[in-house]
Amino acid sequence: MKRVTVKDLAKHLLLSTSTVSRALLNDKNIHWETKKKVLQAAKELGYRRNSAAASLKYGQSKNIGFVVPEMVTPFSSKVLRGIQEILYPLGYRVIITECDEDPLRERENLLLLEEFNVDGIIINLCDESKNHDVYQQLLDRGIPLVFFDRMPNDSLNVSKVLVDNFLYASAVTEHLFSKGRKRVAHIMGPPSLRNSQDRAKGYKEVMDKHGISDPALIIEAKGLGFEDGKNAVKTLMEKQIEFDAIFAFTDTLAIGAMNYLLEQGVKIPQEVSVASFSGTELSTMVYPQLSSVEPPLVQMGEEAARLMLEKIKNFDVACREILLDAELKIRSSSSF
Repeated sequence: MKRVTVKDLAKHLLLSTSTVSRALLNDKNIHWETKKKVLQAAKELGYRRNSAAASLKYGQSKNIGFVVPEMVTPFSSKVLRGIQEILYPLGYRVIITECDEDPLRERENLLLLEEFNVDGIIINLCDESKNHDVYQQLLDRGIPLVFFDRMPNDSLNVSKVLVDNFLYASAVTEHLFSKGRKRVAHIMGPPSLRNSQDRAKGYKEVMDKHGISDPALIIEAKGLGFEDGKNAVKTLMEKQIEFDAIFAFTDTLAIGAMNYLLEQGVKIPQEVSVASFSGTELSTMVYPQLSSVEPPLVQMGEEAARLMLEKIKNFDVACREILLDAELKIRSSSSF
């Protein structure tokens, strides 16, 4: 069946193609009765907008790339919700790509989005030390980038949305000390991530403040999954490193650690308190419920979308950094 075009609609309605095209674009200078007539005919004849053609004509695809390390946990999906709440009513669509914490796959996804002629890319990177050349290449070609949560190298001039990882990591560790804990272990994320480094710094500052500086209490997770959290705390126990609390880089690491502790008959929080960062619904779906720093993820997406719109309107507008407030939610995994 032949695709219905604007010319077909114009011929059917005895209108000019210009009038029909402007009516479909909701031009304020087209009378409402004409718009109604055009939209009704478009529906009856099965007209569908040719996005590719519109992209060539107006210089915009109305597509935004969304590049994230994972879509398994609710973290990225909640940020996506915020992005769509801002962009969807404006006619934008989001193309979602996931790289499974693999910089090579992230690179491929970024180049694919460039081929799709997206108007911009909102990204949560998976490794600060990788893909800087691709980020710069995209910027040099006029494709705006907005980063959220995980930040790129400081030499990259981009807009960002983040929380103060150092501040809230300090707050988590201080909370554990307020509950009488002394030997707080930290399951650290990859050192190639800025927020991993900042959370470790916040943790170390509080430990030093309380006169407890033991490098053995910091263990770097091999990944960010539940099994990685389990293996981290298993290593601590096998090395017979004494600890009475755990601060984990993410909820998934914390939950994996909790599961292993419970399997070993360790009572939470009576014997070991557990807390984490990047709180999502996962923290309330486990027993005991997990204390965690919860960034405002939907708001994070909304702000990233607004920054993207600024850049689409004027690529040369000054880049901005938006620092959001998070909230430390105290639950039964650390409070007794």
